[in-house]
Amino acid sequence: MAGGGLRRELPDREDAEDEEGCMQDVKQVLFQEDEDSDYGSHKKLGKVSSRCVLAGKIQFPDLFQTSNLLFYERFEAYKDYLLGDCKPSEVTEFIAEYLERALEPSGWKAVWRTDIFEVLVEVTDVSCSSLKAAVRPWEPFLCECRVDCVSEQSIRDLLEVKEHKVPLQELHVVFDESGEYEQTAMSIEHVRFFYQNIWRSWDEEEEDYFDYFTRCAEPRLRLHYDILEERIPSELVSEYHSILTRCDQVYSQFTNLRNTLSNRDSDSDCELDNISMVEGMKMDGELESLKRKLKLIETPLLRYLFCYQRSPGSCSLKRKGPRPAGGRVIHVVAANMSIEMLTCLTRERLEPESCNQTQEIQFHKDLLEAVTASFDGDLVLVCPGHYFVYSQICVADSLRIEGYGMPDDIIVEKKGKGDKFVECCGAHVKISNMKLIQHNAVEGIVSVLGGQTELENCVLQCDTTGITVKKSAELLMKYCDLYGAKGAGVEIYPGSNCSLTDTGIHHCRDGILIKDFIDEVHDVPKITLENNVIHNNEGYAVVLVKPGAAENEGEFVAPNRDGTGNVAEDKMASDVIHLESDEKTSPEDDDDRPQDDRTPTSSVPENDEHRPSDICIASEEADGNRAIVSELTANSRRKTMIHKKRLSTLGITTADDEQILSQEMFVSIANNQFKRNGKGSFGTFLF
Repeated sequence: MAGGGLRRELPDREDAEDEEGCMQDVKQVLFQEDEDSDYGSHKKLGKVSSRCVLAGKIQFPDLFQTSNLLFYERFEAYKDYLLGDCKPSEVTEFIAEYLERALEPSGWKAVWRTDIFEVLVEVTDVSCSSLKAAVRPWEPFLCECRVDCVSEQSIRDLLEVKEHKVPLQELHVVFDESGEYEQTAMSIEHVRFFYQNIWRSWDEEEEDYFDYFTRCAEPRLRLHYDILEERIPSELVSEYHSILTRCDQVYSQFTNLRNTLSNRDSDSDCELDNISMVEGMKMDGELESLKRKLKLIETPLLRYLFCYQRSPGSCSLKRKGPRPAGGRVIHVVAANMSIEMLTCLTRERLEPESCNQTQEIQFHKDLLEAVTASFDGDLVLVCPGHYFVYSQICVADSLRIEGYGMPDDIIVEKKGKGDKFVECCGAHVKISNMKLIQHNAVEGIVSVLGGQTELENCVLQCDTTGITVKKSAELLMKYCDLYGAKGAGVEIYPGSNCSLTDTGIHHCRDGILIKDFIDEVHDVPKITLENNVIHNNEGYAVVLVKPGAAENEGEFVAPNRDGTGNVAEDKMASDVIHLESDEKTSPEDDDDRPQDDRTPTSSVPENDEHRPSDICIASEEADGNRAIVSELTANSRRKTMIHKKRLSTLGITTADDEQILSQEMFVSIANNQFKRNGKGSFGTFLF
């Protein structure tokens, strides 16, 4: 076989005496249990369900049930049997060879299923290279049609036209008690699933320098199961299917145009050919753009960095504005209200809040009900208790949601699956003194889509991404504690304004993720990080996502320091920005450093309360803050220079050089502590 693919071999059917034993070995290896699987149950992996009963008026024989396979069953089949290490141009050849060893050549029954009819047939021959089988209707004739115009004779005529050959993907193997055709049913299922969900019509034209399974099949397979298990936002799923449909359309048009041009005579109209060439170039450019978007969504790491919550979105609840009758209302949320609680609440919060004795107060048992009933300028006071929310909380007006007590006493817990938990787009929203708990989520715990949102003295127990700050939105976060995010604790988008003060972010994948895209030239994120403690995260404390050189695309660049231990300055002419890892160093690490780079112990008295190790730690923390400021500032200046160059090409030369220098003031990052983060204090992801 071309390409010399490495994969496990199925037993040769010609070895009749060992056939049964080999078949058992194949099933054991192909469908072995995987204890580390996080996709569904691990019981009897690969075991074909006994049978599937077809619903309908016609009593068809039962079929092998093969459509409910788990992720790792398909993963092992494609990795070890169907695809191996084949290149894109070798996929058809590898699958054909697999089928030659796996399929029974004839003598088995199947239901030929199309969008219009289902017919019981017998397979008389199989052509693995063309993925087709020769069939004939089973006697007595069994057929169920979805339209009235289809008859037995029309089915037979159709088979005559097709020379009695139908696609293997349209055949569903009839159940057999002996299990003789179980592998045949499973093999056809793998091929059917592959061409329905993994293969793209343009894959065969891709470059042949990469492994098809690793580059294409595995990411698409994971995406398919992530969608099935509702791990991806519904908006992103819809966008993916829309892009995929458009890509199919453009590729079909491009292929037709290319074929037309190649079939034209040399004496044809030259001007018409030129027009077609220009049109073809436009189609090719659009096709490449669509394929890049598909890759962003299909690749788990790129999907995490770019696609989750990427679309601007909008609050599902439209802004109501001021109350029609005027004035404002205080909403009190309490699961149970006692006289003592009401007395304390009145004395400590209600009376100081309003001197008006006629102030309207509304009481609620449900937080979502109170938020929905609120208008612009209202106050929602939440009394101690454990409140469950079964849908998203959307705050579209200026509103204060305040817990009466300590955060651990006012718990708001999200129940049930859903894309979003708290969504804010009001001009000024303040949430304080409460604990938010998220389970089984797809998107983050708080999404700031617009306006200004202030979080004060809150505890946020996340499930996926923590807080997302979108373009033109502002987040003020102070005295908060955020943890548990499988993504970043805080995602900061271009054009946003984010201020984090005296806040802890820990036990997340990354602490803070700053998305700084080169196309958004004017949208420099305004970032303030002061007196925060970012610790015990799996990756980096702070990550900057930015465009890089082609050789570094899609990866984190290795850490780099100069000889003195200072952060290496970024060169604006270079596309590569280095990572900075400024975690606290251990004594062992210090011993490995050059003598000139160590902290001189003789300059510190032994009885001084500040030991050398304390000085090292303080120096490293300051170094980490400087690294982030230096990196963000350099990237901002680089983007501004690129914008100036673009203006120059358009004949606009009024760009002010002082504006470039003023960008250095867009961040205030100081006195932050970065402790025990898995990969370091600061990293840059190049794309």
